[in-house]
Amino acid sequence: MEVNTQRRSAGLKDKIPDIQKTLDTVRFLKTREPDADPLEATFELNDTLYAKAHIPYTDEVYLWLGANVMLAYPIPEAEELLQGKLDAAKVTLANCEEDLDFLREQITTLEVATARVYNWDITQKRKEKAELGDGGEGEGKKIAPNG
Repeated sequence: MEVNTQRRSAGLKDKIPDIQKTLDTVRFLKTREPDADPLEATFELNDTLYAKAHIPYTDEVYLWLGANVMLAYPIPEAEELLQGKLDAAKVTLANCEEDLDFLREQITTLEVATARVYNWDITQKRKEKAELGDGGEGEGKKIAPNG
């Protein structure tokens, strides 16, 4: 359970900067005027592969939704969608961190309780051994015939 929550948290920590970067780009495109010159931009295709592009004024953007799905959105709608996704991701990350803290606290409590039960069991066994040793000397012990 802890590992799954950590994975979810790590995934969100990776996604949040990407969503923020995309949102910033959409907001930048929103501020452009219709008669503005095309932009020359270098954008990331892969971790090590970049391409240059001339970007004319546009009133729509294409967002990659995942699972091989890309949709065109008007810029205001794309901004609203991305802001909603960013807010939801931040809330989910906060919940994951809270869940991890709770799980760690519960694990610590469980370990302490287990140690106490183990120590109590050892103490009980020592008491039983001491009682058998004090009250039953000679009765419960048999001496082997050879010595």
